[in-house]
Formats: sequence, structure tokens, C-alpha cells
Amino acid sequence: MRLWTFLLFFGVLVCELFSVTKCAEQRIPDGKLLVLTVATKETGGFKRFLRSAKHFNYTVKVLGRGQTWKGGDYMTAPGGGQKVRLLKEALEEMKTKDTIILFIDSYDVVFSSGPKELLKKFQQAKHRVVFSSESLIWPDRHLEDKHPHVREGNRFLGSGGFIGYLPNIKEMVSDWTGKDDDSDQLFFTKIYIDPAKRKSINITLDTKCRLFQNLHGALDEVVLKFEDGRVRARNVLYDTLPVIIHGNGPTKLQINYLGNYIPNTWTFETGCTVCHEELRPLTALKESEYPLVVIGVFIQQPTPFVSVFFERLLKLQYPKERLRLFIHCQEAHHQPQVSSFLKDHGSLYQDVKVIGPEEVIDGAEARNLGFDKCRKADDCDYFFSLDVEVVLKNENTLKILIEQNLPIVAPMITRAGRLWSNFWGALSAEGYYARSEDYVDIVQGRRVGVWNVPYVSSLYLVKADVLRSELTDYELFTSQILDPDMAFCFNIRNKGLFMHVTNMHTFGRILSTENYKTDHLHNDLWQIFENPVDWQDRYIHENYTHMMKDKLIETPCPDVYWFPIFSEVACDHIVEEMEHFGKWSGGGNTDTRIQGGYENVPTIDIHMNQINFEKEWHKFLLEYIAPVTEKMYPGYYTKCQTPLNFVVRYKPDEQPLLKPHHDASTFTINIALNSKDVDYQGGGCRFLRYDCSISAPRKGWTLMHPGRLTHYHEGLPTTAGVRYIAVSFVDP
Repeated sequence: MRLWTFLLFFGVLVCELFSVTKCAEQRIPDGKLLVLTVATKETGGFKRFLRSAKHFNYTVKVLGRGQTWKGGDYMTAPGGGQKVRLLKEALEEMKTKDTIILFIDSYDVVFSSGPKELLKKFQQAKHRVVFSSESLIWPDRHLEDKHPHVREGNRFLGSGGFIGYLPNIKEMVSDWTGKDDDSDQLFFTKIYIDPAKRKSINITLDTKCRLFQNLHGALDEVVLKFEDGRVRARNVLYDTLPVIIHGNGPTKLQINYLGNYIPNTWTFETGCTVCHEELRPLTALKESEYPLVVIGVFIQQPTPFVSVFFERLLKLQYPKERLRLFIHCQEAHHQPQVSSFLKDHGSLYQDVKVIGPEEVIDGAEARNLGFDKCRKADDCDYFFSLDVEVVLKNENTLKILIEQNLPIVAPMITRAGRLWSNFWGALSAEGYYARSEDYVDIVQGRRVGVWNVPYVSSLYLVKADVLRSELTDYELFTSQILDPDMAFCFNIRNKGLFMHVTNMHTFGRILSTENYKTDHLHNDLWQIFENPVDWQDRYIHENYTHMMKDKLIETPCPDVYWFPIFSEVACDHIVEEMEHFGKWSGGGNTDTRIQGGYENVPTIDIHMNQINFEKEWHKFLLEYIAPVTEKMYPGYYTKCQTPLNFVVRYKPDEQPLLKPHHDASTFTINIALNSKDVDYQGGGCRFLRYDCSISAPRKGWTLMHPGRLTHYHEGLPTTAGVRYIAVSFVDP
């Protein structure tokens, strides 16, 4: 027992004598750490930096606030001397020798861990000053051989971040006499490569990125590491978890990507933690107090469903008296739709400016003009850019974007059934589209939030204050090599401004304009392949999906099924398209349009293939008729092979009726394209075997019945007006 007591006493004594080197070193209190940074203005990057610092309870002192930046553009050329001057001035007022100074950039920096870990790793470095390290030398390559060799890790100093004791850092910057636009990197490098100064100040590099991670030259080394409720960056080359992440040099987009997650901006456990911060709520405002918005509508190519676009624009939930319209219609084909909308509704808006195709202004110039209209109007608060191919389903989109309170924000919209969207998650080295690691998850809604991205298009909101202060260049959209949207985003990125996209709500989608032709009267009818969702919205009866779900199918006669299929618009467009084509058959038995050239039961009609609508009609049958057939005739499956698809016209003085007959089909559909007692009198269909008549067909509804053997039927006389029906003889 005495021996044990002696050994224990001896161990404690040794620990006391050699506590600094042999036992656990006393931890530096967090309160000894002071973070110094230079920020002459509050950018989005600076706010992000402060948010991450606040999350970990760092004490931050900002130098140079409100001053004019004179340190040059050191992303492309040496500069940054102003930071050293401001640091030197700030240190002169500090006296506490055991203060630990962390001096870092802020616009492109985020913290991924707290002071405790930072100070622990600083102590483990066993030097009085620790600089961040880089694999690339900058700005003078001729100094490469003078850098000390390291056993493992990065060899070159990075001036964007260093930590050290106050006296040592004071000594390090005491000789600064440079200009504000001199290179801070070169200044600190020359100190580091001077053996005497390096030893005197006791400087080392964080060669394995345990404290600092500079991204330039290390993009392939850094990945996100998702932990419980937090996110870090991991250096896979050295298997370290850096405390500070710095998007130095040309890696601003990469730090923006990482900043979407680090330290807890978005996690799998919490989702987005900052999406409801600093909002601008509109609910308490009177309508007359709403921000004034200029909506820029841009029509630059033939586009489907333009009439629907203007219907949705009208439904936008925002006071019309707080909206001004700027419409650029470069496409003459759509000028009638613009004129019709403005004739009916233009007076609702505070102001309307239209630039038509006759003015021969291209898309880039039109967008420049639109932005300038808002920029120069003192009362303009926002510019809402809206391309005509946008399907804006969410009527509250504008309110949602304004409340987000961001300089530039886009609602995410996608092309139906595809990964194509109105934002890019990353850029290639050449500045074009590249897919970010999280792009698919964002587009498909597995990650929901507000995301900092390098490119937005088609639909976005811009604060007018930003146009007046940062984006003052008139030709934002003009470029000799880039399209207008890419030129705009390039200019935004060059200004260091952030673009965001939100997928926190469902906003709508974007149309495909590929293969859209304008050689018909109602060209949208042909969009069932390119834009099937919008085709359905426009042309399929609103109760069709309810009918399919709840089996709300009427049976007016035995084995005759009656259900809604076409919208009123579809019926009108088909009739108008046929009348526009105008080549109705003569109603005789001789018919060169069909195989054999003889029609036993002739009608006055136009075949779908005469207007090049056969493929689209077949697609319609497969998508919307075949599912009903399979429900109502169990065990019967059809590929909708259709020898005949046509529209019939009945008129009292032309062909008022159709004699009793069997159809040459397995089953027939007969769609009423107009309304009894509105467009015509009489009409209907009678099934003789069952002595059963449907005398009042509903517009947009179809009859479906067997064609051969059992359902001998006739077309009842049309006594006044004109009756139209669409008919298909369907075989397996």
C-alpha cells in the first residue's frame, strides 16, 4: 500500500514538472480567441461568414467597415495590402499578450467547427503562428525554391487565414509599409521564406489542412461529410476535418456550393435551417403598400400555349395596381395573343410597355431595356423576369419570392418528366453547364431549401436596389460569345453577387419549344408529344381523372359507356381547325382517302391524316381512351389500331343524319364537339337493337360502344345549326 502511494505521488510530481510537454497541455480558453476580418461592405458572402461564426459562438471584430476598398482585384492580380494595414492598425490598440488572433478573409469563408477544436489544433501545431497552406505558389513562382520542404502536405503559404499569439503577429506585421493595393500574399510569403524571421516569429504552415482548407488547387480533395445534424468538409487526401473553409482565388462557386450545407445550413435531419431567416413578410401590408414590381415578359420564339400563359399571368395573386408590364414580343406569330390580352386586361395594370416585332430588337437588348426601366424608376422595387415558355402554376409565386428577401432569387421549375430545370448546380471549366452532386436531389425534391447556384434563367426576381448599386452596367445581357442568360449570370458572378433558387414550393414547369410549328390554326393541338402535361391541362376534360379514379362512367344504353374526355377548348379548337382546313368530303360512296376507295356509309367529314394529326390522335387514344376500355371491357387490351379517325359535320341542308349501320371496328368512340340547343337542334344517336337513344350529347363527352354485330345504330337528324362529332373506329 505504501509502495502504491509513493508511485502515485511520484507520477503526480512528474506530471506537474513536465506538464507542458509530457502531460495533457492546458487548453487555451475560448475567450482568449479573437477573430479579425476585413469587410468594407456587407455582401452575401460576408453574411454567410457571420452566420457560421455566430453558430459556433466565435467573437468577431470586423475591420474596414464602411470604408472604400482600395486593395485591388486580387482574384486576378496581386493585391490585398489594405487588409495588412487595417490589421496592423487594429493590433496596435491591443495589449493582452495571451490573446490569440485568428485573421481570415470573410467573403469566401465559412466555419465548419468551433473555437475549442480550432484552438486545440493550433496548440498541437506547437508554433506561435500557423498559416493556411496551398499546393500552388502565388504570386511569384520564382520564390518556389526558397520555401522550406515539408515531409507531407502543402508546401506554400496562403495569406487568407492564419492564427497566432498577439505579440508574434504584431511583430510579423510591424514592418508593413506597403500600399493598399500591394500584395499581402507576397508580404507574408517573404517573411515565411526568410529563415531568421520564420524562426523569430515562430511560423509554420498547416500543411495537412487540419485548421484551414484552401480550395484553390484542392477541389478534388474536398468532400462533404454529413454528421448528426451538421455538415463538415473532409480532406480525403490527408483524412482531416478542417475548421475553416476558404474559397480562395477562382473557387468562389465551390465555396458557395459547400456553404449550402456547412456548418448546418442544410442537413438530412433538419432540412434547411436558414430558409426562414431575414424574410420580408407581406401579410401585414395593405395592397397599396406592396412593393412595386416591373414584370418583364419575353417572347423570343414560337412557343406553345401562349394564351394559357397570359391567363396564368392574369391570375397572379398580387395587386395589379402595383404591377407594371414590360412585354417584348419578338415573334410576330404571337402578336395577336399579346394584343388580345392587353385589350381585355391591360387597363388593370399600373403601366404597360410593349415592344413588338416591328421594332426589330433582339432578346438581349430587350432585357437590357426592361431592367433599365426598373433601374431608372425611383419607385420600382423589383424586376420580375418571366419568359413565355414558363408555366406558372403557383399563383403566389411573386409573393413568395419577395418574402424570401434575396438580391436575386428564382423559383425552381423543371421540364415535365425530365431533369432539365431553370438553374445549374455547377459550371464547367469553360463556364457552361455542369451537374453538381446534389442537382438531381434538388430537382426531384429530395433536398428542399434555398440554394446558392451559379446560373438561373427563364424566371427570377431581382431587387431594384441591386440594379442601382451593383448591376449598374446597362448591357448586362449583351455578349459576343454568350447567350443573354449566360451573359447576365456571368456579370452577376463577376460582381460577387449570389443567385439563389428555391424549391420550397411547387411553382410550375417549363415548356419544350422544340419542334413547335406554326403552320396550323391551333398549333397547340400538336403538342401531345412535346408537352404532354400541358396538352392534358388544356385539352382533357377537368373531370377525366376523377372519372378514372371513381369510375364515374355513365351507361345510357346496354354496353354503351358515356364519359367526359375533351375540354371545351379542345372541342372548339378541333372544330375550328377542321373548318380552317375546309376540305370536307362530298358525302358520296366513292372515297379515295380509304383503302378500296369505297365507303358503304358515307359522311361529310375530314380525316385526321388530312391535317397531319393522325399520330397525335393515336397518342390521344392510347393515353386517354385505352385505359377506359380496359376498365370497362375486362380482359380486353388495345393498342388502338385505328383504320379511321375523322370529324363529321351534320347540317340540315347538307347531311342531317346517318342511316342505320354497323361500324367497321371492334369498338367506336364518338365525341360530341359542340352543344345541343346552343349550336344545333336535334341530333343524337339511336341503338336500334335496344331501342335506346342518346338525344342530348354533352360537349366534350364521348360515347364508347362495340362496333360490329351488336350495336346497330343511326345518327338522328340535325334539324338546325351545325353539329360536329369526332369519330374513331378502333381495333386491337
